[in-house]
Amino acid sequence: MGERLTPLDTAFLELEEGDESAHMHIGWTMVFDPLPEGGTPSVDRIRDLLGKRLQMLPRFQRRLSAPRVGKFSWPSWEPDKGFDLENHVRRATLPDPQGEAELLEWLGDFYSHRLDRAHPLWQMTLLDSLEDGRWAIAAKVHHSLVDGISGASVATAILDAERSPAPAKEDVPPEPPSEDGRGETSRGLLSTIAGSARAGLEVAIHPGKLGSVLSRSRSVAEVLIHDELVPAPHTSLNVRIGGTRRLAAIGVPLEDLKLIKQRLGGTVNDVVLAATGGGLRRLFEHRGDDLDMGQVRAMVPVSLRRAGELMALGNRVSSLFVELPVSEPNPLLRYHKTVAAAEELKDGDLAKGAEALVQLAGAAPPLIHGVVARLAFTPRLFNITITNVPGPQATFYALGAPLRRVVPLVPIFAGHAVGVAVVSYDGQVTFGLNADRSCVRDLDVLRTGIEDSLGELLQLADAA
Repeated sequence: MGERLTPLDTAFLELEEGDESAHMHIGWTMVFDPLPEGGTPSVDRIRDLLGKRLQMLPRFQRRLSAPRVGKFSWPSWEPDKGFDLENHVRRATLPDPQGEAELLEWLGDFYSHRLDRAHPLWQMTLLDSLEDGRWAIAAKVHHSLVDGISGASVATAILDAERSPAPAKEDVPPEPPSEDGRGETSRGLLSTIAGSARAGLEVAIHPGKLGSVLSRSRSVAEVLIHDELVPAPHTSLNVRIGGTRRLAAIGVPLEDLKLIKQRLGGTVNDVVLAATGGGLRRLFEHRGDDLDMGQVRAMVPVSLRRAGELMALGNRVSSLFVELPVSEPNPLLRYHKTVAAAEELKDGDLAKGAEALVQLAGAAPPLIHGVVARLAFTPRLFNITITNVPGPQATFYALGAPLRRVVPLVPIFAGHAVGVAVVSYDGQVTFGLNADRSCVRDLDVLRTGIEDSLGELLQLADAA
């Protein structure tokens, strides 16, 4: 018997079915140094490694019972009797001159294509011929497949905490990292970002929980009022988008972000939000948008776990809708306003309202559930998704080769032309910018705007 999808997991299928521009896969690109013996591994060697470790990820060998969601029934995961690893792990060569621009251009095309619903919903590509003899693994996994309860991802299956791990470790599922990102393994590095698009929805949906959900009607009302009475402002980034993507990336030392928050107050996440807000201001100025819009609303993931629940099963992730003061020209004031806006929301009901919307729909047939899922991601509710994932601060390996860089990707929803995913790993922070290719031809303006905003904040921190 197949394993039925939860209403949450089904929602990501419905979002994709409801709009051709929506690609509901999450992604990461992991860049490695050459192998200890030099060069790049063969695709057969990567397949062999994954073949040994997929036993701890059984869902990655299952496919949907039907390619589309029925109006009155939930789909389920069923074993793929014809599962073939060669369909999911492929090889590509980066075109000359094999630099950053070529890597991002290739990734933009890679993430522009949907996963085939006739097979298990994940794909990896071994990408060779990067600069300095490096190689990469580009991975995409559908949100309906990623299990927030276990946090496992097919991409993490190739990583080791040691350069030469004992053979027995191949069969032991890794433990999640600690809250500060200093865990012993890399499981959370890729799985936590999966919560970003789930922010605003809750994994453990069950009709038996309807009573408790109804008791949170105040939270639902707050979300609806926020949407209908105080909608997010219209910006040039909230337009009809297409299905092709354009990527950009920014790398900064984690210590820079820590210094800013230590000297100016707030958290590392506040630094991420403020820097992105500064970048958005630069982009809107470049586009001639009216900065009198005041504030741009960002959907930001937030953990709902209490003390003692850190290792409990079930995904307790919802969202905050943080107002970014893009109309404020002073970078210090803009930072303090961002910190205050985020702090004000942390203890409020708004973080729980969007998850309750879909919990209420969990007792309804998919036909109604899909409408609620689309409501949770309307551009009237928020302008941009910004997710910050604290990863492990130690070096990890694949086949003995050190992992040097992770470029994250968060999906963009219908009516949202840009999404920002941020991940910290081994002392570095990478901003991954995912944008609609046609609507955001000026993505480099946003990239340099974020870089300059971080530079301004660092100067203010040095002077504090």
